[in-house]
Amino acid sequence: MPERVGKYTIKITNDVNIHCSVGIAGKKEGEGPLGKYFDVAFNDDKLGQPTWEKAESTLQTTAVDILLKKAELTTNDIDIIFAGDLLNQCISSTFGLRELNIPLFGQYGACSTMAQTIALGSIFVDSGAAGRAVAVTSSHFCSAERQFRLPIEYGGQRTPTAQWTVTGSGAALIDRSCIGASVKCITVGKIKDLQIKDANNMGAAMAPAAADTISCFLSDTGTTPEDYDLILTGDLGKLGSELLIELLQRDGIDISKNHNDCGMLIYDLEGQDVHSGGSGCGCSGSVFCSHIMQRINSGELNKVLFIATGALMSPTSSQQGESIPGIAHLVAVSSCGGG
Repeated sequence: MPERVGKYTIKITNDVNIHCSVGIAGKKEGEGPLGKYFDVAFNDDKLGQPTWEKAESTLQTTAVDILLKKAELTTNDIDIIFAGDLLNQCISSTFGLRELNIPLFGQYGACSTMAQTIALGSIFVDSGAAGRAVAVTSSHFCSAERQFRLPIEYGGQRTPTAQWTVTGSGAALIDRSCIGASVKCITVGKIKDLQIKDANNMGAAMAPAAADTISCFLSDTGTTPEDYDLILTGDLGKLGSELLIELLQRDGIDISKNHNDCGMLIYDLEGQDVHSGGSGCGCSGSVFCSHIMQRINSGELNKVLFIATGALMSPTSSQQGESIPGIAHLVAVSSCGGG
């Protein structure tokens, strides 16, 4: 059964594994530095669908289909799916997964959803509430722009602090098969709000939450940044990552030597003109479930902290002048020999 460690961290007591995982990407992402690591990179960002939103649902359908094929399982072998996305009422997940006939918990953690779904899936499997769980999320550049900012056709100028919403999806199969990377601990994040109101500067809105979650985890577990091969944030981008490092250094915590960010890894920031980097549920989802998991499974990385970050905003809250609260959830993962 899961056990509480310190105030905010949950220890997974059984051998709970990310049995296998899948990273799906769009055209721009496939042309980036991580293109060769994705299971599929589509050349058509509409994926043959009539709308961007239906295309995003297809990202999740494809990710789960490939995941089940990798694991040589069928939908009948899965006890529960934890799924979420950025669109209102999580419609990408709902419509993308409705034909699978698998019990579903819809999740909303904004861009922190990949870590949130893995965390909840791991707790369910560790407790015995599920034998096998799937965690999946997605985002799409065009569907997100249409909902949160302005239609693509508007052609508005993007600010230097803006991030590019990733067209992509990540899916992970969680079970107790003793195959794949082990989930060791989970730290559930708290909402942090420093009154950032600029929707084009989400890295600044999310960095305080990431700093708080990392600090809480290290305090709860009595570990230091040096104990980990990689401290990977979700989608802070260039500016948010710099702020995170600065905030933690103020508390005497230095992660600068082993920190990286999915939003900085997925694109060539200069060559692909994405300004501060990538964002969206599909950012950390596609990067962690492909490139990072491949490095963990190969033994190149032994101990990894995955901290997906989310900006808890909506068009309604922004239009009413509200700030952008941030949240970050942490999942500690080890390779089979990583302890």
